[in-house]
Amino acid sequence: MNARTHTVVHPTGVKLEPPLKAKLKKLSKLKHRTTHWLMKEAIRKYVEEEERAEKLKQETLARWQEAEQNQVVNNDEVMAWLDAWGTDKEKRRPPCES
Repeated sequence: MNARTHTVVHPTGVKLEPPLKAKLKKLSKLKHRTTHWLMKEAIRKYVEEEERAEKLKQETLARWQEAEQNQVVNNDEVMAWLDAWGTDKEKRRPPCES
């Protein structure tokens, strides 16, 4: 027995210029989908992409702040550490410089 979860949905109006609306209608016929479905899917994908971009931006800003506070690892030490991977001369991760 499947239990369905009901989500409250609130309608949102979108005003489209006639040429875009015509393209959307044409595409919906070609895809055998409703214009409503196409708009929801486009918005969902856009929001997901923007969330990923914002997360990356926040992570980058945090890394930049760490770098400004000199909480970084010297590049030469990182490269030497990585070059040693898989050899009998593996090293511990280099420490951050403070």
